[in-house]
Amino acid sequence: METIKSFVDDYLIWMTIPKLNIIDLVEILIIAFAIYHIIVWIKNTRAWMLLKGLGVLMAFWLVAAVLRMDVILWIFERTITFGITALLVVFQPEIRKALEQLGRKDLFRSMIPFDDTKDRPERFSSRTINELVKATYELARNKTGALIVLEQDVPLNEYERTGIVLDSVISSQLLINIFEHNTPLHDGAVIIREDRIVAATCYLPLSDNMELSKELGTRHRAGVGISEVTDSLTIVVSEETGSVSIALEGEIIRNVDGEYLKSKIGQIKKNQTTKKRKITLWRGRREHETKNAK
Repeated sequence: METIKSFVDDYLIWMTIPKLNIIDLVEILIIAFAIYHIIVWIKNTRAWMLLKGLGVLMAFWLVAAVLRMDVILWIFERTITFGITALLVVFQPEIRKALEQLGRKDLFRSMIPFDDTKDRPERFSSRTINELVKATYELARNKTGALIVLEQDVPLNEYERTGIVLDSVISSQLLINIFEHNTPLHDGAVIIREDRIVAATCYLPLSDNMELSKELGTRHRAGVGISEVTDSLTIVVSEETGSVSIALEGEIIRNVDGEYLKSKIGQIKKNQTTKKRKITLWRGRREHETKNAK
C-alpha cells in the first residue's frame, strides 16, 4: 500500500486539478485568446517559416539535453540572446504592422475615448465625393493610371513628405491633370486629407502579400500596401484595362462602379460622424455625473 501511495505522490501528483476561481478562468481565456491571435498573425506573415525553423532547433536542443551534449547546449546558451535580437531586427516591419493594427482597434477607442476628432472639420463633403468619383471614372475611361489615397484617422504625414506638397481644393479637373501622361506630377500617389489635395507624386509601401493576383502591377500593390499599414482607403485606376479598384484594410476590391465607390467614401464620412457623436455623448455624460456629484 505504501508503494502505491509513494508512486502516486511521485509520478501522478501533477495530474490533480488545482482549484480555480473566476479570475483564474478569465485569465486562461485572455491568454488563450492572445495566443490564438498571435498564431493567426504569424501564419499570415513570413514569420511562419521562421517558426517552423525554430521548431526544428528546439527539437534538436531537446535531443541534446536528453543525451547531455554539453558543447551543443553551451552553444545554444551563448547564442540565444543574439538570436532574439536578430529576430527583432529582421521582423521589425511585421511587428510594427501588428502594433499599428492593434492600435487601430475600436476596442481601445471605446475603453479610452481620446478626443482625437475635436475641432476636426467634416471629412469629405458631398462635393468632394462627387469630384473624386467623376475624376476617377474619367481617368478610367481614358485608361490613365491613377493612385488616390484618402486619409482617415491614421495620419499620412510620413508618406506626404515623400511627394510634392500641393494643399489644393479638390476638383476633378485638377486630379485628371495631375495623372495626365508626361506631366511632372503623374508618377506616384495623390494624398487627400478631408477636402484638400495635400500632396502628389508620393511613394507608398508595396504589399508583400503573396496571395495577390499576379495580374496586379506595382500601382495595385502600392494601394494594398498603404492600406495594410494605415486605415486609409485607396482608389486605383488601372492603366492597362481602365478598371477601378479600391484597397482597404489590406484587401483589394476590383472592378467597382461609381455607385459602390461613392458609397464607400460616404461610409468613411459616416464613420467619422458616428465617432464624434459617441465622444460628445461620453463627454456630456461625464459632465452630468460631475455636476450631480457636486
